Amino acid sequence: MESIWLEYGWTLLILIGLEGLLSADNALVMAVIAKHLPEEEKEKAIRYGILMAFGLRFVALFAISFIANVWQIQAIGAAYLLYLGIRHVVEARFGKENENVHKEEEAKAAGKGFWPTTGKIAIADLAFAIDSILAAVALALALPNSPLGNFGGMDGGKFIIILLGSIAGLVLIKYAASWFIHLLEKRPSLETTAYTIVAWVGVKLAVITLAHKDIGILDHHFPHSTVWTLTFYGVLVAIALIGWFAPREKVHS
Repeated sequence: MESIWLEYGWTLLILIGLEGLLSADNALVMAVIAKHLPEEEKEKAIRYGILMAFGLRFVALFAISFIANVWQIQAIGAAYLLYLGIRHVVEARFGKENENVHKEEEAKAAGKGFWPTTGKIAIADLAFAIDSILAAVALALALPNSPLGNFGGMDGGKFIIILLGSIAGLVLIKYAASWFIHLLEKRPSLETTAYTIVAWVGVKLAVITLAHKDIGILDHHFPHSTVWTLTFYGVLVAIALIGWFAPREKVHS
């Protein structure tokens, strides 16, 4: 039983780290959306936007967890995570910049009042959160069942891990985003590392899909096997180490 909780704890740490890296860009977009507001309203808009985002994330999480065991949804999630991660890596490799996205957000936000801006921040967070929620679901699905019963259409322990990961993302956005932004400035390769991890989690979800009892391409027990577990986490650690020790300077085409 202790080994189960160790695996749960390790997964939660991975989710928190992933949320932290992905939250930097989210926080930057939030700041851009609120940029046109008076100085005294900017912090308030972001704070209220995050509170609204928590409700939206919970609803999205509850909906995703209900359908997480449907193989068609798993396949779509795997495809989306692979697309998201590979697209970012390819764009980073060929020197494409994301600055235009932030400029578009700023232009759209111009002239908006406090509450419309706050709502826009909440919606922007949800859009950014979809990938991390799917990644969290993919990671949690491979965990062994806990003795906590079922909730939200899935094992209670897995649901708690996903919920805590989602909450951690919002906390990091609110209190630690500036640190991650500075870290990404010093180690820009970490952003690509985060999306490479997202793509690798997409592979994990694809393996779970292929091992679904209604598909049967892979053995049903393979996603929980020692070989696959060691392979997955070994590659995950390798990606993180490569990202951390990669050159710190951005290479522009």
